[in-house]
Amino acid sequence: MINKTKQTGTAKLEVKGTTVELPILSGTHGPDVVDVKRVYADAGVFTLDPGFTSTGSCESQITFINGEEGILLHRGYPIDQLADQSGFLEVAYLLLNGELPTQPEFSEFAGRVTQHTMLHTQMDSFFDGFRRDSHPMAMLTGTVGAMSAFYPGAMDSSDPEERNLAYIRLIAKMPTLAARIYKYTQGQPFVDPLNELGYAENFLRMCFSVPAEPYKVSPTLARAMDKIFILHADHEQNASTSTVRLAGSSGAHPYAAVAAGVACLWGPSHGGANEACLNMLREIGSVDRIPEFIERAKDKNDPFRLMGFGHRVYKNYDPRATVMQKTAHEVLDELGIDTPVLRVAKELERIALEDEYFKSKKLYPNVDFYSGVILDAMGFPTEMFTVLFALARTVGWVSQLNEMIEDPTQRIGRPRQIYTGAAKRDFVPISQR
Repeated sequence: MINKTKQTGTAKLEVKGTTVELPILSGTHGPDVVDVKRVYADAGVFTLDPGFTSTGSCESQITFINGEEGILLHRGYPIDQLADQSGFLEVAYLLLNGELPTQPEFSEFAGRVTQHTMLHTQMDSFFDGFRRDSHPMAMLTGTVGAMSAFYPGAMDSSDPEERNLAYIRLIAKMPTLAARIYKYTQGQPFVDPLNELGYAENFLRMCFSVPAEPYKVSPTLARAMDKIFILHADHEQNASTSTVRLAGSSGAHPYAAVAAGVACLWGPSHGGANEACLNMLREIGSVDRIPEFIERAKDKNDPFRLMGFGHRVYKNYDPRATVMQKTAHEVLDELGIDTPVLRVAKELERIALEDEYFKSKKLYPNVDFYSGVILDAMGFPTEMFTVLFALARTVGWVSQLNEMIEDPTQRIGRPRQIYTGAAKRDFVPISQR
């Protein structure tokens, strides 16, 4: 990766009489960055930034987010344009390679993905070791890591060809693996991929078809699934992506790094947000109880939180939610479903877009709110939501991992700390304590 930052000035830091000049760097978009690499060497101090919310961990050319203005770009392209006009595999090519493909390039890439959709037959044996009621993310974490046992060539992350083959395998096999997990939880036989179908179509068929009757994939649901994949493909240096980069910085192979990302995504504050949102809708239960829960959300002393509203990064309308809102209504119209949960979701959406409290706090419905409603309507249990998130985010993870490996400035991750434990002391034998 070619370094594209530009130095636009310097900042001065004075520490105990020592003045340190720090470069100010500028990127394509976003705020300038103060380069603090030399602070310890020149001044003997570290910086402290819990959660790294004010610290840039890397230079990246993949995804840009402006949370204040509600902007999300992949390689410069706005997310709404990609979701409306592109498809998931085309976006996957873009994230991995930096440019949209020509028709021959796309055909070759899609063909490679299609060739690797099957799982090794011995992979199916792993599921016999899981309890039937295991959480799907527990199974995904284990089986993604186990994939490395079948591809020993992937152990060498320094080999670009082996690395790229591992990326293709992960993108291709994740839908098959996710569908296996769903079928296992349902007690149904596994369904192998059918390569004549598109990426999202194939996934839906592997999840919902059964041997007892023919299954036809709804074009509306396939488009909705494809858009969900696009909208979750990458999201800059979030917790799971940073985990993948950190794991990969040690030289860990792609399967291990992605398994680490899956484990991080499992957290309810990250990938589990849409599951938490649907659970909240079920807790509310009926439209007439919405005012009660809104009052609770406004009460600072009440621990209740409205899930699916607002976003840590976006302080404006989540640009992904704009796309998802339209898709949600298309899916619900297609399926003709009307349940208490969906009625609560529609009324909450209406209130959030009109109520002054929500607008003043910028608590707009986010992508988790709509994706949870869509996936529930499609028939996915809430425990599967984060698995589908991981399926889509895999392409972002491997794109970020590859960028990190090819960046000559990157080293093994090693955050610092400020130590506040016991001062140095001498050991006392147990007989004298």
